[in-house]
Amino acid sequence: MDWGVGLAGLAAGLLIAVFTAPVGVSGAVFLLPVQLSVFAVPSPAVTPTNLLYNVVAGPGALLRYRRTGALHGPLVRRLVFGTLPGVIIGAVIRVFAIPGPAVFKGLVAVFLLPLGVWLITRTLLPPRQPKPPGDGPSARTVTGLALAVGVVGGIYGIGGGSLLGPILVGRGMPVAKVAPAALASTFATSVVGAGTYALLALTDSGSIAPHWFLGLACGLGGLIGGYLGARLQPRLPEKALRLLLGSLAASVGALYAVESLG
Repeated sequence: MDWGVGLAGLAAGLLIAVFTAPVGVSGAVFLLPVQLSVFAVPSPAVTPTNLLYNVVAGPGALLRYRRTGALHGPLVRRLVFGTLPGVIIGAVIRVFAIPGPAVFKGLVAVFLLPLGVWLITRTLLPPRQPKPPGDGPSARTVTGLALAVGVVGGIYGIGGGSLLGPILVGRGMPVAKVAPAALASTFATSVVGAGTYALLALTDSGSIAPHWFLGLACGLGGLIGGYLGARLQPRLPEKALRLLLGSLAASVGALYAVESLG
């Protein structure tokens, strides 16, 4: 048991969560390349380790959002119930069909980089005749999107907020409404996904089980950072939150683009 690795994981989880929790991103999408490049976690064990991080880190931000009443409403239910079946499907696909992360990184880069740039541009240069604020996509669209994101989360162990957040905010929904719902769905699917991988590990001799020590250390840092980030959110204006979300999406896309080409 390397305590130096544990402290590094705790610091990484805390730093990531402080910046990502205010916009509904768990930070697992940033933790994935750190696990692969810095801590050398083997594949596919990196995926359940990321899910373990989400399970431990999630309650920090969710506790804060619950105290402010932000976890109530139909959006939370639609995202949670949409992503739950998807994460089980994704876990099975990950173990038996897609053992490597190369294709995933390319797809994330193609999706998130332009989406992040578009969100930043739309925030800094809004249309001259902006549309009146609405409720965003329809309930059916949100549920279908949540199902698709659940599959992706099950395959790669990333928080669904990194994908759901930019899309829903880009469709006109306020960050303050999207962030708690996205984090709630991430936590619920991570619990189910981690359990699914634990069961699959019993049927396969490969590196499927999570790296428990590292996942718990990163998660503890994320637990603290997530609470601090959620507490910070009400103090940030909507424009700043949208720019932060767009910057996170664009930076993840750029990072994965470089790694997929490397």
